[in-house]
Amino acid sequence: MKDTNVVDVRNFMLAGHSGSGKTTLVDTLLFTLGVNDRQGSVANGSSMADYLDEEKKHKTTISAKSFTLTPSKLASGRKLQMTILDTPGFADFAGQAIQAARVAGAMVVVVDAHAGLQVGTLRSWALAEKMALPVAVLITGLDRENTSFEKALSAVQKAWGNACVPMVLPLANLSGVADILSANVPAEVADAAASARDKLMEIAAETEDELTEKFLKDGTLSEDEIARGARTAMAKRALMPIFAIAAPKGLGLTEFMEGVARWFPSPLDRPMKDVDGKAIDPSPNAPFVGFVWKTVNDPFVGPVAFVYVAGGTLNAELDVTNAAKGQKEHIVSLLNLAGKKSAVVDKATAGDIVALAKLKATALGEALCQTGTQVTFAPFVFPNPVAWSAVTAKTQGDDDKIGTALHRVAEEDPTIHVERNADTHEMVLAAMGDLHIAVAVERMHSRNHVEVTLSTPKVPYKETVTARGEGHYKHKKQTGGRGQYGEVYMFIEPKAPSEVEWFASKTVGGSIPGNFLPAIHKGFAMAMERGCVAGFPVVNVKAVVYDGSFHDVDSSEIAFKIAGSRAFRDGMSKARPVLLEPIMTVRISVPDHFMGDVSGDLSHKRGRIVSMETDEGMQVIVAEIPQSDIFHYCAELRSMTGGRASFEATFARYDVVPSNVAQKIIASAVHVKDSDEE
Repeated sequence: MKDTNVVDVRNFMLAGHSGSGKTTLVDTLLFTLGVNDRQGSVANGSSMADYLDEEKKHKTTISAKSFTLTPSKLASGRKLQMTILDTPGFADFAGQAIQAARVAGAMVVVVDAHAGLQVGTLRSWALAEKMALPVAVLITGLDRENTSFEKALSAVQKAWGNACVPMVLPLANLSGVADILSANVPAEVADAAASARDKLMEIAAETEDELTEKFLKDGTLSEDEIARGARTAMAKRALMPIFAIAAPKGLGLTEFMEGVARWFPSPLDRPMKDVDGKAIDPSPNAPFVGFVWKTVNDPFVGPVAFVYVAGGTLNAELDVTNAAKGQKEHIVSLLNLAGKKSAVVDKATAGDIVALAKLKATALGEALCQTGTQVTFAPFVFPNPVAWSAVTAKTQGDDDKIGTALHRVAEEDPTIHVERNADTHEMVLAAMGDLHIAVAVERMHSRNHVEVTLSTPKVPYKETVTARGEGHYKHKKQTGGRGQYGEVYMFIEPKAPSEVEWFASKTVGGSIPGNFLPAIHKGFAMAMERGCVAGFPVVNVKAVVYDGSFHDVDSSEIAFKIAGSRAFRDGMSKARPVLLEPIMTVRISVPDHFMGDVSGDLSHKRGRIVSMETDEGMQVIVAEIPQSDIFHYCAELRSMTGGRASFEATFARYDVVPSNVAQKIIASAVHVKDSDEE
């Protein structure tokens, strides 16, 4: 790493649908370049890229990882250091791809020639557009039956436009690939290569006035001029180079690495920008600036921060400053990573990714800077969770450990949210899908030795009233000696939105001494914790005490607290009480041909479609759905649409539960209450 100039550094992420061949490509490169002594395989659990226990179990990439590789000098004579970020293709782990995209110089979208453009492919493209990342396409799986490079190429060009230009063309029987700029292109692909070369030349010529003038004058450009212009075009997203690979056969690997060196931007071409959009100076002599794009809790080392060097030089045994917290951090050592293998290095410069252990206070998304330099970056923006499970400890001994285990899982993965619901008193784990939740539970077990039980979260129903109701209760108890006495007359009614206070006293003539009013207030509040419909909290009501009586000797605070509570329940039962349920606003992105299925399913969930629109070729349905039907909607929607639809959900409001549904909820609540009492 230290011997490579920044101009020769290439940093890119692999993205695409799950199973498209990203990890196989990494394993093949690791074997080809001598980092691993054998070809790794996801299928048999020997992958050097997917080495985590949960990845071996589920046979899919779960965590984004960096691999810094330095091929021996390429055939073209170019030097190259590649830092590859392998990212998950499964939707549940989309947050990992978002993190990697912040530090990637380009995105390589991997397309399976057999499957074509899949939902994960389109999701990766959308992320690249959002992050303004230069894009290249890697067509894989050409060694499988019934695959066609030409068909896959046509699909990519149709979807993403004329900027898509093949840089290589596979030869018959996969005997090799031809570089379109080679002077000796085989006759079988000569016409296709000439067409691609002409298109590449046109794109390159448009990047500079000098190249434009020469192209118009001579009708051609030299190979160096094409390379210069095309590299600029890729950095500006005006060119999307396309490569072909059959990784298990080693087909196209050398040409791909040559293409990475030739076309992909270096950190000098595409410097990282701070929160204000100002470019960080990527030169080695500039002040050091690093960005923490990922953190993990290693069971042996503890917290580890993965830092992308945006500018300057980071050395071991250096003191730096956490710009967000103003706290100094000491860099003990720098680890250069290639999956689960690591090597200690002396320094890192722009474009390098290193792992730093034993940092005291640095968290995800924060900047480490040379002392005296102050740089901050825009915060990460992650999608909201779409799957929820209530979590309880399997054994009483794990009750004390479950909170710590959940916190560590959420700290490592920012798309996991953990909260204790104040109304249902449940610990709720929210994530991006069922597999995401399952992996989180597995990590809690393997790292913290905590076993948990998952269940559907309880819905935080509430109760209110729709009319005015009079309530009365006289609490009178005599058991010998001093007794208890307190009488309360009150009424309850819906509280207007403009009203702040829910409790009021309109007593006159000293019917109830003022010192007992706080006790009545507590009694009302106690009754509001468990309403009279199904025992859920009461909201949006106004309770007014207007009369009562007391006894000079037997009246007490406890007596009036009991009287207030019973009077409140009496009044509420006469005020036409109703059950309220939380309503969620969902925004569903779905392909045209699934619109009927999704719309019909919404009606079965008591959903109400608010609006429909089109966004990036997808139909978007905005609807309102009761929260009770949203907990498992992620899995249902994916099953219904083959994984091609997605949704986001946000809380909208509370609304009255229809009477037929309310009866079932009340019956269930009564059953639970009876079971608890038994």
